Amino acid sequence: KLDVSSRMESVMKNISCKIIIVMLVVLVSSGCQLWGASEPESAIENLRSDIPRGNADNIPLETVLAAADNVNDFALALYNQVRSENGNILFSPYSIYAALAMTYAGARSQTEWEMAETLRFTLGQEQTHNSLNALDSRLVSPDPDSDADFLFRTANSIWGQTGMPFSRSFLDTLAENYGAGLRLLDFAAQPQPSRLIINDWVAEQTEDKILDLLPDSAVTRETRMVLTNAVYFKAAWANQFEDFMTTEKSFHLLNGTAVSVPAMNQDERMGYAAGSGWKAVELPYEGYTASMVVVVPDEFITFEQNVTRDRLSVILESLQSTQVNLSFPKFSFTKELALNDVLAAMGMPTAFSD
Repeated sequence: KLDVSSRMESVMKNISCKIIIVMLVVLVSSGCQLWGASEPESAIENLRSDIPRGNADNIPLETVLAAADNVNDFALALYNQVRSENGNILFSPYSIYAALAMTYAGARSQTEWEMAETLRFTLGQEQTHNSLNALDSRLVSPDPDSDADFLFRTANSIWGQTGMPFSRSFLDTLAENYGAGLRLLDFAAQPQPSRLIINDWVAEQTEDKILDLLPDSAVTRETRMVLTNAVYFKAAWANQFEDFMTTEKSFHLLNGTAVSVPAMNQDERMGYAAGSGWKAVELPYEGYTASMVVVVPDEFITFEQNVTRDRLSVILESLQSTQVNLSFPKFSFTKELALNDVLAAMGMPTAFSD
């Protein structure tokens, strides 16, 4: 049985930077818990294949692009599943996709088929993992320096029950495509200390932006495996927002009311496009290798009910450098999503059955 939750936090500050921290956790869980304290990372036994991480340069570009399309298709399917009942939504499709892909490596029979259909794993077992390795290598910053103006890094880790046998081919796939191994914990005897150890790892990987990800009841004596994927992104705007240009402005809500918010302002050349029922602007980050694209619909509900990958592609391809007078609200955001029922409703119930 899998228990899946996602937590994402986004912070946009007037000092012209944006930080996004994403955590996705998949765990086998049910039953009672035992209280205790954590132990140091050095005391944790590691089980890992000696196969080195695969050379992503050997993966054809068309395969990587197909994987990116699959992630985007899954992103929109998940968004459409959760948007109506959760209000404001924030999640990382890539993080969820990568963590569940590690699970998919060990899935067979009905579970494997359902996961492939739901998660858009259209390339089969081997190419799915190879393409995600290549996609990860293209996304991650070459310089891990946390003080860099642009930083994107990922971390994968699996926590398994000590004493359980794990398939050699499963371990090989994790090492070769995700750079991951198994950290062995005794969930059966010490669920609470195990939970604290994993939370400490999450905090370290996200620069202490995500704390206490797993709540008291998350890890129990019946837990046998926990999969964690962390994505950390930090970047400065290519065109900085000046402090003195931040002013109070009205922000209009979907219910027709308006609230006063601090809004950052700038007049710069940036990507801009307008179409039937929407406007879009692209804010590049330092180095111009990534950007935030903001779409403002004329009728929000109508637009979001008809968002497809093809429509998003049209928007992105329409962006052209234009002088734009931009007013952009400051915001901070934390969101937690319980995805068990959501993913089951999307087509993979077997993974969540007892």
